[in-house]
Amino acid sequence: AVVSTQSAGQKLLPRALPTLNRSISTYNHVKVDTPSPKVYHVQLNRPEKRNAISLDMWDEIGGVFNELSDTPDCRAIILSGNGKMFTAGIDLTAFIQVIPRMSDSAHKSLSILGVVRRLQDSFTAVEKCRKPVIAAIHGACIGGGVDLICGADIRLMSSECYLQVKEVDIGIVADVGTIQRLPKIVGNQSLVSEYCLTARKIYSDEAARVGIVSRVLVDQAALMDEALAMAAGIAAKSPVAVQGTKSNLVFSRDHTVQEGLDRVALWNSAMLLGNDPMAAMSGGDFEDA
Repeated sequence: AVVSTQSAGQKLLPRALPTLNRSISTYNHVKVDTPSPKVYHVQLNRPEKRNAISLDMWDEIGGVFNELSDTPDCRAIILSGNGKMFTAGIDLTAFIQVIPRMSDSAHKSLSILGVVRRLQDSFTAVEKCRKPVIAAIHGACIGGGVDLICGADIRLMSSECYLQVKEVDIGIVADVGTIQRLPKIVGNQSLVSEYCLTARKIYSDEAARVGIVSRVLVDQAALMDEALAMAAGIAAKSPVAVQGTKSNLVFSRDHTVQEGLDRVALWNSAMLLGNDPMAAMSGGDFEDA
């Protein structure tokens, strides 16, 4: 993983995060390393293409988050982009590949529907991942990148960065998460409609003010340091408690208060019988989960 450090009047210099040896599948368009015990760092890794999301990268995003969800050694995940920006959005060649070469319009429609659902599932894997995901966003996060970060649990941003729901400018509707998740993140339908219909840039100060991100850091180096510190702090806690908290937060967002209370009561009626509450109170170690 590469981040940058910068002092006043100095040139941006690369600095590699330390990495531990872990066994994980090999991916071509996402890079996975372990900068801290129990913390995994997933990077979008097409820097020469500004991390434009190809169909192969799309599938790999879903694959890596499904894999890490079931990796006991993983307790927290940082999601970032390698290079100058988080992502420039969908690779337009992928957009062309989605259109099938067949004459019948109904068959074309069914084929496209299957592809779109596959792409939706890949980004939803971030939200469904049992481990908390911290999105560390720098440079720019455009189009499909906004869909992607909306699935993260925590979003951090560097001060120079901007977000942009760009789909209307290329003649399509955002269809992999932004329209569904961003209104619940921001809590202002008029503002989200403005973002989606005008495709204007959302700079870091505004993103923090309206609640898209929880924190803005001065530069990419500070961003990655904060993300790593936060992830390490989460990873030191009970994985049963952390995963249960994430699961119930996501469930309660989409259900009534009473439904959320009923679910968490059932959850804790089982989890309170485990070892983690006593370990947490005594300062002991936790088993991976």
